[in-house]
Amino acid sequence: MGRFVSFLWIRPGMKICIMLTLSLLFLLSGCTSPPSTPPEQRRSANLEEAFRESPADSFSIAYVTGKFDPLIHSAFTTILPEHANQSGLRLRADAYAAFVEMFTAAKQDGIQLRIISATRNFERQKLIWEKKWTGATLVEGGIDLAKTESDPVLRAKRILRYSSMPGTSRHHWGTDIDLNHLENDWFEQGEGLKVYTWLVEHAASFGFCQPYSPKGTDRPYGYEEEKWHWSWMPVARSLTRQASTLLKDEDIQGFLGDQTATQIGVVEHYILGVNNLCK
Repeated sequence: MGRFVSFLWIRPGMKICIMLTLSLLFLLSGCTSPPSTPPEQRRSANLEEAFRESPADSFSIAYVTGKFDPLIHSAFTTILPEHANQSGLRLRADAYAAFVEMFTAAKQDGIQLRIISATRNFERQKLIWEKKWTGATLVEGGIDLAKTESDPVLRAKRILRYSSMPGTSRHHWGTDIDLNHLENDWFEQGEGLKVYTWLVEHAASFGFCQPYSPKGTDRPYGYEEEKWHWSWMPVARSLTRQASTLLKDEDIQGFLGDQTATQIGVVEHYILGVNNLCK
């Protein structure tokens, strides 16, 4: 015991030296600004668990095809007004937490992100699809497909340029969001170009990927490019795999024009026709 006490004893002169040294170090540390953290490292530690991919067998066919109500589903939450252009939008809570992290990082860099569309279940997608099918909603170019396209397959393919068949949309999953604007041209100049450039450089560090990249040899099928559409991959990747193993074209039914799903090969060409980085 005596040895332990003598080990802790410090001569008075040494105490003063130690205290002065510690005080100097404290003052120096207080005058030094911490280095800025790049967006890639801003994701907080509490998201690490959420970034683990969901097991592929945790989703039913009903979930994959959007046949549930996101207003009462326990995995979903309401997007706050400061993050969206309208009230009442819903998203998976884990995907939303990741978006909030990305939103904050983007804001620190002078970039404003705004969710303009989030979860759409089967019934909501059916409404969008059937309005275009019947001509109640005109497609790009102001065209009424009910009057100009009598061939069901060609009519469906025209809608499929930018809108999904009910049961096949990634927006069913609660992992996908549309940001800021619904025109590619907007993201190619001015503020839109700044937003898109930031997303391309930083979104992946928060788990987000652009599923509808430019079409070409790497992505010959699927929807046209959508610079505004981003998927939260820790869950969306599992759902893509689930769709590839569970869904068949004949399962896509229950809406006007559904007979075209098998003729078009909608599962392979549209559900799976995404950016390879998002698979």
